[in-house]
Amino acid sequence: MNIIDYEGVDIMRAEKTVLTDVSLSIGEGEFCYLVGRVGSGKSSLLKTMYAEVPVAQGRKAEVMGFDLLHLKRKDIPMLRRKIGIVFQDFQLLQDRSVFENLAFVLRATGWKDKSAMEQRIEDVLIDVGMQNKSYKMPHELSGGEQQRIVIARALLNNPSLILADEPTGNLDPQTGVSIVSLLQELASAGHSIVMATHNLQLCEDFPGRVIRCRDKHLVCNEQPELH
Repeated sequence: MNIIDYEGVDIMRAEKTVLTDVSLSIGEGEFCYLVGRVGSGKSSLLKTMYAEVPVAQGRKAEVMGFDLLHLKRKDIPMLRRKIGIVFQDFQLLQDRSVFENLAFVLRATGWKDKSAMEQRIEDVLIDVGMQNKSYKMPHELSGGEQQRIVIARALLNNPSLILADEPTGNLDPQTGVSIVSLLQELASAGHSIVMATHNLQLCEDFPGRVIRCRDKHLVCNEQPELH
């Protein structure tokens, strides 16, 4: 089963075509890099997948079984609940602890049982190696630790698809390597991962499928050009 299925999709921002004739299929448990220059459409493509940017037109645009071409506004929260999103700039709530950051998301997505919430938070923190940090405030954590918390947040509702937009962009190289290693472990556990990056060395060190945004088109299964 394909988690993402695009055929002949056009993506526009402010009435300008960002990408045209996009055809892309991503299956369960795939690890994919989305590469390309700044402004080439990587983020816009990711944002269509969780309906932040509408699909302008296309023959087919499906994510997690949702038809993006005919998606009703009331169905967007249900789509997003099935997707984990990892942002470059973390977007953690600075005035509350790690635990409260994660509990906020669970409450916002309909969880009510306090003990079930506590168990889920413990589980995802273990998954990312941060089980002893739940009491910490975001500013007390390193950049790498904050990104691990962001990945834990993305895992809360056990999504089949995780979208990571430049997740190593604000991290030092060694920390970035540990984050990509963690994302690959999640792919091995069955999550589909789409990771936008400008760091082509990571594509070399952690092999995965490479999808390139170039000249307003998507080129699939490319080898990364390191030079």
